[in-house]
Amino acid sequence: MARTPLDLDELVEHWTLLKDEQALVSGKRGATRLGFAVLLKFYTQYGRFPRGRAELPGEAVEFVARQVQVPASELGFYDWTGRTVEYHRAQIREHLGFRECSVADAEKLTVYLAEHVAHKERRPEQVRVELLARCREENIEPPTSGRCDRIVGAALREAEESLTALISSRLTAESIERIVALVAGADQDDAGPAGGGTEGEDAPPVLGKVKEAPGNVSLETMLTEIDKLLAVRAIGLPRDLFVDVAPKVVAGWRARAAVESPSHLRTHPVPLRVTLLAALLHEREREITDTLVELLISTVHRIGARAEKKVTEQLINAFKKVSGKENILFKLAEASLGAPEGTVRQVVFPAVSGGEATLRELVHEFKTRGPVYRRTVQTTLKASYTNHYRRGLIKLLDVLEFRSSNHAHRPVIEALALVARYATAGNTTYYPLGETVPVHKAMGGDWAEVVHRTDKRGRHRVVRMVYEVVAFQALRDQLKCKEIWVVGADKWRNPDEDLPQDFEARRAENYRELRKPLDAAVFVDELREQMTAELTLLNDKMPKLSWLDIAERKSGAIRLTAAEAQPEPRNLRRIKAEVQRRWGVVPLVDMLKEAVLRTGCLDAVTSVSGGGSLSPEVLAERLLLVIYAYGTNTGIKAVASGGHGHTEDELRYVRRRYLSAEAARAIAVQIANATFAARSTKLWGQGSTAVASDSTHVRAYDQNLFTEWHSRYGGRGVLIYWHVEKKSLAIHSQLINCTASEVAAMIEGAMRHGTTMDVEANYTDSHGQSEIGFGITRLLNFDLLPRIKRINKVKLYRPVAGEPDAYPQLTPALTRPIRWELITQQYDQMIKYTTAIRTRTASTEAILRRFTRNASHPTYAAMLEVGRAQKTIFVARYLRLRDLQREIEEGLNVMESSNGANSVIAYGKGGEIASNRRDEQEMFVLCLRILQSALVYVNTLMLQDVLGEPEWADLLTPADRRGLTPLFWSHVRPYGEVNLDMDARLNLAAATVPGPRGPLDDQPAPPRDREEAEPPPMQAKR
Repeated sequence: MARTPLDLDELVEHWTLLKDEQALVSGKRGATRLGFAVLLKFYTQYGRFPRGRAELPGEAVEFVARQVQVPASELGFYDWTGRTVEYHRAQIREHLGFRECSVADAEKLTVYLAEHVAHKERRPEQVRVELLARCREENIEPPTSGRCDRIVGAALREAEESLTALISSRLTAESIERIVALVAGADQDDAGPAGGGTEGEDAPPVLGKVKEAPGNVSLETMLTEIDKLLAVRAIGLPRDLFVDVAPKVVAGWRARAAVESPSHLRTHPVPLRVTLLAALLHEREREITDTLVELLISTVHRIGARAEKKVTEQLINAFKKVSGKENILFKLAEASLGAPEGTVRQVVFPAVSGGEATLRELVHEFKTRGPVYRRTVQTTLKASYTNHYRRGLIKLLDVLEFRSSNHAHRPVIEALALVARYATAGNTTYYPLGETVPVHKAMGGDWAEVVHRTDKRGRHRVVRMVYEVVAFQALRDQLKCKEIWVVGADKWRNPDEDLPQDFEARRAENYRELRKPLDAAVFVDELREQMTAELTLLNDKMPKLSWLDIAERKSGAIRLTAAEAQPEPRNLRRIKAEVQRRWGVVPLVDMLKEAVLRTGCLDAVTSVSGGGSLSPEVLAERLLLVIYAYGTNTGIKAVASGGHGHTEDELRYVRRRYLSAEAARAIAVQIANATFAARSTKLWGQGSTAVASDSTHVRAYDQNLFTEWHSRYGGRGVLIYWHVEKKSLAIHSQLINCTASEVAAMIEGAMRHGTTMDVEANYTDSHGQSEIGFGITRLLNFDLLPRIKRINKVKLYRPVAGEPDAYPQLTPALTRPIRWELITQQYDQMIKYTTAIRTRTASTEAILRRFTRNASHPTYAAMLEVGRAQKTIFVARYLRLRDLQREIEEGLNVMESSNGANSVIAYGKGGEIASNRRDEQEMFVLCLRILQSALVYVNTLMLQDVLGEPEWADLLTPADRRGLTPLFWSHVRPYGEVNLDMDARLNLAAATVPGPRGPLDDQPAPPRDREEAEPPPMQAKR
């Protein structure tokens, strides 16, 4: 790939010969002198010797050549093999204090890695990085690539043996016996479909049941999940079994146990077998607990929603019994207004056809067939709960342990305990008179009259079934904002565990990482000054802003005129036609293949189980086909029928054993990074720091918990939340359900994209912004730039109190002052929550779940104030600057174009995700992103080839450059038979291709010259 040339500062820092180094060079002449000098400086910087001339940057060679007074061309005569270069290497090692890696050194390195690295990191490539770093610390010249692999492999084995021995020693003999029994007897076909049916469907009953994904929201699903949880708990795993093991290590063990068949698991030594299965059970117990909490929340919501729907329909039907009610109402109103002084009998009765009798019938009908809406809903809800859902919800109280860290919510916990105590009390209507019934907020309001009833003796009693309904509704509300949490859960765990436990010890570092002052007063002053400055600028510029009017009006104070349309690009169609003329219509699978071969993004994909007998060439072909099958949504069966020689079972085996979600993300990130590196700054400009984000609704099978109804899109499905940078490259994608917070998804993508891009601004639509979102993004140091749908209703907050006339032009849009004292009080806690997002101790959604309007969290109120101040700053800038309005609109247009490309790429099955498994749905999203990224990468190279020619480059107008995008598909064929020929390549010259993997590839490699191209990373043949 093309590289950025070294600047003078880099050359001076890394390639200047020091005095002692000049003494070493002084006795040499010509090519030998220059060759020795560049070897010395390269070794000083990278801790190893270059593998050849191609690794040496041209400007660095020129820089060193001038210092040693030898022409740079002389380096071509330097002998890279033989005794001379070996002697030079020995001199350099001796001078720098390095030594070659001996057998004793290798053994010490293995022990170090096993004790300090491999216990926490199981990925060989990352352990290799630590090995090379350790070699540098110990002044050991890194071993050859093969020897590095052997050291890493030995360290991983030693660490695994010690860890598995430790874990198995913590288990009782009875627990080990039960775990071993899980894989005794039946076998599972290891080449079975990754997405067809249930994972582990041929496994023994208990293990197969534990692996099953949950069904849709229903009583049956709830009871099934409860049985699963009880089956896992029956094994008897200690809760602290993996307390000192890195979560990623446990996740790796769990993934390995999930894909290996019982027959494979039985071949492992008992400690390893027990550890793998224990990790699977441990993780599944937390997941099943989360599932039960989600089922509880959804079920309680469903009971209420269905009751309201049923009663609404009944009331509508009751309302229709007496015909012409609208006319009756109109006549009554007209008659009353015409004779306001008259009596009812003289004025009202004659106005209605039928007189008094009709009105009496109407009143009777309402009393008999149209009861009070709220009370009827409550009665219907109670009946639905009692007759159907109660059995599952009561059983949930036996298997889930609810707790709260807030004393204000203790009554709800006590209410649940009361419900559980009387769960089997039969048809008892009331709680006993001597029983203490906890009172909580949910019992008030509309429910007060229904919960309490006077019995036949005139005593005030609590109705048991109604109280249970109210208790579960209160539990649902507090679970959603995590005021109440569940023991043993992951997503619904104690919210205190979401926060960094070492925050106090690393306070200064945490503030420094967020670039925030330790003093809250400094932060408040800076925010207030910025707010004051923006409001002042807007107020002063108002008379000159022809597109803006702020005045008192019912529809909202702010009236903003849309910006005029930009000039249309004139030559982009010609350029796209030229691309198609040069390369023809290219199958989409060939675009993917070209991106893979040029970036080497499949090199690091390894088997989930750690082994694997497939050759790199065969594995690469099968991975390509599987990615294509998922990304186009055509499925493995359809792709397997193409002309490539791989069967459906072989492709499913690779999907199951190799293509994990983590591997797919790494592939997408590597293609994105390759695209950034390949871009010509002359054509595309400097790298952008802004992304656009938005969600796309995709229809999906609904026999699962994740798929939900979306009112805006009018159907069941899931949402894919995308982050796309300004040049149309998707840097992040995530699968979320329809009720998930898009603000959380926006923050998650901006923070977790994993590419080399530095995101400093995020364009989003109205659904991706909120006052809390503005507050968190302010603390995370990137700008939230939304297109606010109802900007006419937006209110601007005042920076200070007591100055009502400070901004006379803005007065109709102004509201109260910001409560700065609240921000000051909660400043440290806000930084703590923000640090949790930055350090990934919790997901953004988990943090935002606490910051909802149902929560009474004091930090929530403070974060709202920060968000209101930041939103005021943004809106003031947005209203004042026409360029900012256009910038946001252009960014969101890129997002719309990206959605259009996705609909073309994922054409299979009518665009519906044909799976109920969440991991399969997530794999579809990731592979779709890989295909789109590959398309953008190859199109970038094609455009640079075409526009690198002066006659084409001169055609570009400013409008053309503004509209130029690598996301187009007029020359791409996504349909048809899938034929894969790894030797057929596209003729592209815009970027060089990375070289094959060599020894010490994990060392930071020096940049290559643009002119020097090397062989592709794979030469796949069959």
